Amino acid sequence: MPADLYISWSEYYQQIEKLAVIIDQSGWRFNQILCLARGGLRAGDVLSRIYRQPLAILATSSYGGTQGQERHSLTIGRELTMATPQLGKRVLLVDDLVDSGITLEQTLVWLKHKYGAEIKEVRTAVLWYKACSIVQPTYYVDYLAENPWIHQPFEGYERTNLEELGRKHPSISLRTISLSTSSTNLLKFHD
Repeated sequence: MPADLYISWSEYYQQIEKLAVIIDQSGWRFNQILCLARGGLRAGDVLSRIYRQPLAILATSSYGGTQGQERHSLTIGRELTMATPQLGKRVLLVDDLVDSGITLEQTLVWLKHKYGAEIKEVRTAVLWYKACSIVQPTYYVDYLAENPWIHQPFEGYERTNLEELGRKHPSISLRTISLSTSSTNLLKFHD
């Protein structure tokens, strides 16, 4: 069994920057970034800022359990979230890693079914490409022949609770707003 790979925040953002350079050096031009949530959110956001291209988000989920390391069946969201009237014609599909490859493979099928008439080309980009994947991404930073479990810096939040955060930040006091029936700060949906 290969040793686990532990990634710091600094290393994580360096990987995203390296991926941006790799994509740029390919010469391919795209007009939409689509990231897979949750893992691809940070990479998609940063690439969207670097390339100044619109970001769309598709929720996917295939891992769970107490440590987040149990593979479950893949769930794909019903719709994309985007702030543009339509999806771009040349889409860069971004995730943090490709492990089994099932998420990328099934997302490409989903995209073709839902947006096939709009999209001319999709290319994929990940930070880590594991050898066990059934799909080879178009762009990747590191190829991992040993298929290690990757511990990313945000995983700690999956084990964090609000009591711990309160003890960590004791100087934060409750800030409340005065609520009145004429308040414009809240929307009432039901009585």
